[in-house]
Amino acid sequence: MNINEKAAYLNGLFDGYELDKNSKEVKLIGEMLGLISEMATKISELEADNAELREYIEEIDEDLGTVEEDLYFTDEDEDDEDDDYDEDDSEYYEIDCPSCGETVCFDDSLDTDSLVCPACGEKIGDVELCDGNCEACDAKED
Repeated sequence: MNINEKAAYLNGLFDGYELDKNSKEVKLIGEMLGLISEMATKISELEADNAELREYIEEIDEDLGTVEEDLYFTDEDEDDEDDDYDEDDSEYYEIDCPSCGETVCFDDSLDTDSLVCPACGEKIGDVELCDGNCEACDAKED
């Protein structure tokens, strides 16, 4: 028996008894039974909504799991001829954000003119990539 059926059963019992409907106690019990019926209806609606949301969350979780697998869990032994991007071919750079001082790491596939600090959201500005053979590096060695 679900909660709505139990509330209906209580209302049926109340209506079936030959009680003085004008007494204070009977009026109070009648109001309480009305409240119980309303609460039972709301609880049933919430349970239905909750079940629907659980299903939706499970679907999203499955989709997210698929995306995570695609992004993070690649098989290193897998040879994919269609993949033109090779991690070993990229160079990685570090730069300190002039606004917040956070160290930002990026690879050479990013457009350095539009680099934005992930910590503060400010545009980093002009970034010159150095392979270690520039005037600034030569000056540091002296």
